[in-house]
Amino acid sequence: MADDLCPCGSLRPLAQCCGPYISGSLLPQTALALMRSRYTAYCLRDSAYVRKTWHHGTCPVDLDIRDDGTEWLGLEIVRHEAGGEEDAEGLVEFVASYRQGGRLRRLRESSRFQRESGAWFYLDGIVQPEPMPGRNDPCCCGSGKKYKKCCI
Repeated sequence: MADDLCPCGSLRPLAQCCGPYISGSLLPQTALALMRSRYTAYCLRDSAYVRKTWHHGTCPVDLDIRDDGTEWLGLEIVRHEAGGEEDAEGLVEFVASYRQGGRLRRLRESSRFQRESGAWFYLDGIVQPEPMPGRNDPCCCGSGKKYKKCCI
């Protein structure tokens, strides 16, 4: 498992990417690093990490992702603003591909992050409609195949 690639798409081993954040041995130093680690936690179904990194003022009480039936397939970072080591706020826009109930879906969100006492937290996000690919478009799961030959 230590040599497995990190689900966040960095092409680095999990143990050298988001793993130390999720285990608690390191804190993400940027909003982007927190975003990637939260996506990885969703892939690993780690509700505790998702809850721990969600701002206390906006975290849902009933958050539980252990058995939600979602298969996360890939993360694409569209853009990020601020959220650096010296910033107090940051924004990360991303597209996450997933399969739920046998259907391929895409989540596009502009997420806001806030830093308090040196730690970054997910504050909230605005979900934007994300159209599914056409039959001849590349599949959003990242396979490189046409959608009609892959996940349709």
